[in-house]
Amino acid sequence: MENNIDVLDRREIAKHRDRPTILYYISNIFDSFFEQHGDRLYGDDPAMWGGIAEFDGLPVTVIGHIKGGKTSDNIRSNFGMAHPEGYRKALRLMRQAEKFGRPIICIVDTPGAYCGIGAEERGQGEAIARNLLEMSALKVPIISIVTGEGGSGGALGLAVADRIFMLENATYSVISPKGFASILWKDASREREAAQKMKITAYDLLSLGVIDGIIEEPAGGAHKNAKFMAAAMHAAIQSALGQLLSRSGNELVFQRYEKFRRIGVYAENGSI
Repeated sequence: MENNIDVLDRREIAKHRDRPTILYYISNIFDSFFEQHGDRLYGDDPAMWGGIAEFDGLPVTVIGHIKGGKTSDNIRSNFGMAHPEGYRKALRLMRQAEKFGRPIICIVDTPGAYCGIGAEERGQGEAIARNLLEMSALKVPIISIVTGEGGSGGALGLAVADRIFMLENATYSVISPKGFASILWKDASREREAAQKMKITAYDLLSLGVIDGIIEEPAGGAHKNAKFMAAAMHAAIQSALGQLLSRSGNELVFQRYEKFRRIGVYAENGSI
């Protein structure tokens, strides 16, 4: 693993147009994927994909943001920025997974949830908040992998999980470094300084206990060897499921709660 790459260089790798998307991972990690559409309330969101698949013969539910390599694909998927109907579709599939006892695999890659007028009118904040609430109590294993950008609540709406992994060059943050610098210092040119202070890399977040593991990328980024990346993600999912499938639903919920309660605990004057 390469821990000496500049944080903004990692961000550029994470946003590379050739970086594998959820469509590649579905095709190369899972079998028999059956896509499901719609939130049963408003409509279908092309920025959020989901459906049933098999992982090593085990039925699972796969949900994630989708981006495109070409501009036309990105426009079609709104650059991976989901509307509230996307998060409600995701939650519908999660509830279905719990009903039938299927583990949930989430693939996170979004600059953030869409903040347009229509999205706000349809309850973007409520949709994400409800995902956080209900994911915390689902009695099936949940694994989330940040494969590129993990932006704010848009990412967190798929990341209240038993195991959270990040690809080596992925980032995960409440806001972009440029946005941070613009708000805090009124100076977007201090983006690099902001990025360093925000601790948004996989290595930073592993050391802080926010994530559970880093999935190594080939030199230059995931797009340099997509097959290697799919195999590495397969191994991470396989290992995590091996640990989680033996636990009861109540154990999963309790341990998930404890996991998130530990985040942000720190020692002050020798006590916690």
